[in-house]
Amino acid sequence: MPPADTGASATLPAVASSPSSADTAADPDAAKLHPGGPGYRRMSFALFAAGLATFALLYSTQALLPAISDGLHVPADQASWTVSGATFGLALAVIPLSALSERFGRRTMMTASLSVAALIAMAVPFAPSLGWLIALRVVQGVALAGLPASAMAFLAEEVRPKALVAAIGLFVAGNSIGGMSGRIVSGWVAQAWGWRVGLGSVGLMAVVCAVAFQLLVPKARHFASRSVGPRALARTLGGHLADPLLRRLYGIGALFMTVFGAVYTVIGYRLVAEPFNLPQGIVGSIFLVYLVGTASSAAAGKLVGRLGRRGALYLALGTTSAGLLLTLADSVAAVLAGLILITAGFFAGHAVASAAVSRTAKTARAQASALYQCAYYIGSSIGGALGAFAFHAAGWEGTIALGLAAMVGAAAITLYATRKALAEQRLLRLERAA
Repeated sequence: MPPADTGASATLPAVASSPSSADTAADPDAAKLHPGGPGYRRMSFALFAAGLATFALLYSTQALLPAISDGLHVPADQASWTVSGATFGLALAVIPLSALSERFGRRTMMTASLSVAALIAMAVPFAPSLGWLIALRVVQGVALAGLPASAMAFLAEEVRPKALVAAIGLFVAGNSIGGMSGRIVSGWVAQAWGWRVGLGSVGLMAVVCAVAFQLLVPKARHFASRSVGPRALARTLGGHLADPLLRRLYGIGALFMTVFGAVYTVIGYRLVAEPFNLPQGIVGSIFLVYLVGTASSAAAGKLVGRLGRRGALYLALGTTSAGLLLTLADSVAAVLAGLILITAGFFAGHAVASAAVSRTAKTARAQASALYQCAYYIGSSIGGALGAFAFHAAGWEGTIALGLAAMVGAAAITLYATRKALAEQRLLRLERAA
């Protein structure tokens, strides 16, 4: 938590950075949060904690899948549903809960979602069977669904447009830190005391994040409550889906997440088997590569500034594809390097696409973000399930083939958008010349 202001000198910067009524009248965004302004640091820390808890909880079983398979005597394609079930539950509930956030507020929805999900996490380690474990994970995914879309809408409403990509990048960076720390902690704890205690350790981490979020998150100053009925919601969703740019962004997000879900669901099984034979703690520590995702997502704003949105996406696609190919080698160093590239490419692509959704949608941003999150987590569910199936049927090569196919699809969407934009620019130049 940032230190409290004390003394006259501490208050002067806040007064100086506060926009006057004239500034606000001339520019409605002048009153919004921005780097260096009051409240921005609290907002950043709060959303970082929320992002950390979201990925730590959502993928809490992923690093432990080999241990869960051994403990419950189930194969990889069945155990993988402890991951895919949670992401599927989130995908189902994200749109309805985003609609509720329009009525009750983003801040309220995020607080409730994070609190309920953390409480469920404390019950997950006591699941008596695989069926119960999957059921609890689905419910946990539903509980988490109120957070991602509401967070994106909250940032779009409360942060100045020029700072939006950077702010969303910090939230996504929290995702990467959560995914990393949850897997590392649970892996080492599971090696010493078993996978159930490992899951309990992630639950405790989420409780701490939920408390930090409630203490730090600032009040929403630019939210206007409105009721969203089923018909109005259907019209809003239809309007977003009718937007070609939003449809492309949803498809890109889903395909990126298909790769990520497939690779990280199966990688533990590969590393504990021949020729690697790594222990559970070491497998969990492999997820330190998430630090690369933290850096790449936080730098997404600068990347877009230099290369443009489509240029940044091409770089992310190429980086992810190169990483997939590199993991085919039977070398720990090569696999680690490949995971670093996959993680960097994925988080950069996700940050660029999700920020573009928030900027493209001019109204009902929560629903626009919810559709992105729905597509994104459906991609995760499909990737986890199909990745495990492909691994069971054809080994690691099958999982990589699935990932490369998804990247080809995302590249085709981006190439189509590029050609369309170039054609529109040529037409505009011809009209001007005429």
